[in-house]
Order: sequence, then C-alpha cells, then structure tokens
Amino acid sequence: MATNEGSERANVDISKIKVGQGEGYDKKCIFCKVVNNEMGTEILHVDEEVSCFRDIKPGAPHHYLVVPTRHVGNCKSLSKEHVSLVEKMVEIGMEILQKNNVLDLSDVRFGFHWPPFCSVSHLHLHVLAPASQMGFMSRLFYRPNSYWFVTVKGWPSIQYVRDTHLYQSIPIRLTS
Repeated sequence: MATNEGSERANVDISKIKVGQGEGYDKKCIFCKVVNNEMGTEILHVDEEVSCFRDIKPGAPHHYLVVPTRHVGNCKSLSKEHVSLVEKMVEIGMEILQKNNVLDLSDVRFGFHWPPFCSVSHLHLHVLAPASQMGFMSRLFYRPNSYWFVTVKGWPSIQYVRDTHLYQSIPIRLTS
C-alpha cells in the first residue's frame, strides 16, 4: 500500500457541524464516530453534507474517504434523493485532490465497494490518486467495475446525471 504524504490539513471547526448522538448518528458506526470527532482522526473537509479524511490503509499516495456527515447506509441503499449527495461527494473528492497538488485528474479512481465487500456500512467514496502508482493488491482491491468495486463513472444505472463542473457523467443506480 502507499502512504499519504504532503496532504493539506483542512481548517475546519468540527464543533459547529457535530452530528451528536441523535438523528443521523449510528453509535456502532466507526465513520459516524470519525465525523463526530470521537476518534481523533484528522478531518480534511467537513460541512453539513459531507466529510473527508484519509483512508487508514491507503491504496495510493493519495487515498481519501468522502462520507456523508450524517449516517447513510452502503451504496446499495441509494435512492433518487441521494443523487445530489453523491455529486457533492465527488466534488469534494476532486477539491481535496486539487488542494493536495494532484494535477493529473485523468489518473484518479473514485468508487464504492459493493456489499458484501465493504467493511463499513456507512456510505463512503474512495478517492485514489495517482491510480498508476497503485500496487498490485490495490489494483485488485480497487479494480474498476468489478463485482466488488464500482467506480462512480462506470456505475450501472437507470439514470445518468451530468455534473458539468467535473466534466464527467456520474451514473447513479436509483431505487424507488
């Protein structure tokens, strides 16, 4: 695996965003605890909708997780109401890469592990760069559009959403 070197620390005040142990918080969820600043994890971005922090087992020199600030189940639970959330997750992932001097945005990988292949059942987008520097195991683990890892760009879907800011199609599988 790779290391995260040279990452820029966010200037965020988590206390203003704190979810608390009510609605949108799962006390058994490690990512809810991270976002709620209970784990001492360095938060790179936080707002009312999404938060971002480094993956503890990086698969690339830059490996970040973008998660909803409030608990949302895994990617299988997404519905039409989550389209803007996924778009925001991608947007923040791109911003974090740019803040950390990742200039070649064609050499990135964004995706979700598909259940049962996700270790935490709190929706989380893996943001990896440069993909060309991923080791053998990381290339396997984060293999685009495999049975276990679905990239945002290649997501099988009913509806395609165009996010012009990111210059790519973001297909989203929608449930009723």
